[in-house]
Amino acid sequence: MINYRGIRSIYAFEMGRTLRTIGQSIASPVISTVLYFIVFGSAMGSRIQTMDGVPYGAFIVPGLIMLTVLGQSVSNASFGIYFPRFTGTIYEILSAPLSFIEIVLGYVGAAASKSIIIGAIVLTTAGFFVPLHIAHPLWMIFFLIMTSVTFSLMGFIIGIWADGFEKLQLIPLLIITPLTFLGGSFYSVKMLPPFWYQISLINPVVYLISGFRWSFYEQGDVSLMTSVTMIAVFTALSLVIIAHIFKTGYRLRK
Repeated sequence: MINYRGIRSIYAFEMGRTLRTIGQSIASPVISTVLYFIVFGSAMGSRIQTMDGVPYGAFIVPGLIMLTVLGQSVSNASFGIYFPRFTGTIYEILSAPLSFIEIVLGYVGAAASKSIIIGAIVLTTAGFFVPLHIAHPLWMIFFLIMTSVTFSLMGFIIGIWADGFEKLQLIPLLIITPLTFLGGSFYSVKMLPPFWYQISLINPVVYLISGFRWSFYEQGDVSLMTSVTMIAVFTALSLVIIAHIFKTGYRLRK
């Protein structure tokens, strides 16, 4: 039987932490979105009129949302599970009548919810700069949710792996952010020479951004089903790693 009360308690606590800093949580993505549109939308948009037949300002919107959602998902989930480890309250959670699935649902669910909300804020903000057209709203929601969940799972893993605040920021700073910028956030990887195009397909973020952009403009760097398959693989792999962590007690037990 699922312990819904336990899941709800973890979820409510994590969401409450966000509400206590709601100004920062909302202001940061809005300001970042405005700056990106000033730099990329205006400066580069004046030189690059269209990309795959889409006005450049509108073209970068899906990539900009993914850039924000990926970063927020990882940081929210990693800090959410790291802080109980840092304070020692993780042992109270582990001793509670909660399975690892219920613990993950609470923490990852809250982190993903925050990212989805922020993604919606970025989308709304972008609407003030460029006319938006979402060809497939349900697919857009699907990719937004699955990306938030997948990278929240990844952030959860990072939060358990990290043994200091420095390491907590290491992977997002050195790996996640560069992969996002190189994943076609502000350009199409099809523009690259054939060799570098094939190299770019190693980057998992390419599939997320491509699928999300397809839901807007029916334009993607890879096929829709390839994007769906890859995100399912990433999610399953993250769940397997988390299950192994709880089974072995890796960095959860002294």
